[in-house]
Amino acid sequence: MNCAAFAARAILPNERLSELTIRAAEMNDAAALAQLMCELGYETTKSEMQIRMDRIATDERYRTFVAVRDGKVWGMIGTVTSPSYEHNDLGGRILALVTSKTMRRRGIGRALIAAAEKDFVQKGIRRIALDTKLTREDAHRFYESLGYERNGWRFVKKLSAND
Repeated sequence: MNCAAFAARAILPNERLSELTIRAAEMNDAAALAQLMCELGYETTKSEMQIRMDRIATDERYRTFVAVRDGKVWGMIGTVTSPSYEHNDLGGRILALVTSKTMRRRGIGRALIAAAEKDFVQKGIRRIALDTKLTREDAHRFYESLGYERNGWRFVKKLSAND
């Protein structure tokens, strides 16, 4: 499977979704998760996502939740819990959050964030961090609307095998 767009029924802009279920991701969600990664700009095949999910599923620090309606995955959030050099307690990090382009502004992202935050609270985590590209201004406004604050910069460097 490549990054071809999901087919979706016509939904009015800003129509809230009823009967939306947030559940733990399963291995049979790999194709839908690959498509969502493509929508974020990360070319991903179903088999690549199966390998990634297999690795993630064996590590208890990670959680992956999906938003499902009518049997179709429309969004996902992936999180990790880890110790910190800066703080005495564990911290939480949102590693990925995406809603299908055809289903944005319908409460799916908010529902996924709420599920992740509830999971963090159940683990005693009180501090959550996330990264987002500088160009994703809609995402910045979305996170700020949920109480997240900008507090730094992220720097990235790709290393070659020879480095």
